[in-house]
Amino acid sequence: LVFCLLTPQSGARRCWQAVETLLKDDCLFGGCFDDICRVLNIVRFKNNKSSYIIEAREFFMIRGNSLRSILGGLNDAAERREWLVRNVRGLGYKEASHYLRNIGLGESIAILDRHILRSMESLGLIGEIPSSLSPRRYREIEETLRVFSSRIGIPLDHLDFVLWYMETGDIFK
Repeated sequence: LVFCLLTPQSGARRCWQAVETLLKDDCLFGGCFDDICRVLNIVRFKNNKSSYIIEAREFFMIRGNSLRSILGGLNDAAERREWLVRNVRGLGYKEASHYLRNIGLGESIAILDRHILRSMESLGLIGEIPSSLSPRRYREIEETLRVFSSRIGIPLDHLDFVLWYMETGDIFK
């Protein structure tokens, strides 16, 4: 979850490095804002993201809300994503989709990042890459990709992975 909170507008490898340092320095579960912020110096928007981590920690650890239980009690990946976006500050549709995919609960939703959108544009699935994605527009583009994945016989979670790799030449988290 912390990794996905860190990734907006920041490189994935730096974000993972920050997560590892937070764990190594015992800041993730017990560090104050300044401790976390100091570690997040390598990612963009360190102040906001430090606050998001502390709020998530408060909600899930201190108040005892089990994320696993909450997500397990919801019907499907789309409902889980909606819950995350509404309840975890700092998570948008892309990040919530990424998180759910990483924990094995997001096979029926797409991670629509700039690389996937670029691939979709080059395949003629979308006319242009939107400058921003409202929740409604995210779901519309996701449905376009879902229909395409069904048409070509590649599961959605496999397809966006392939599109990501075609654009980046990299496999990471």
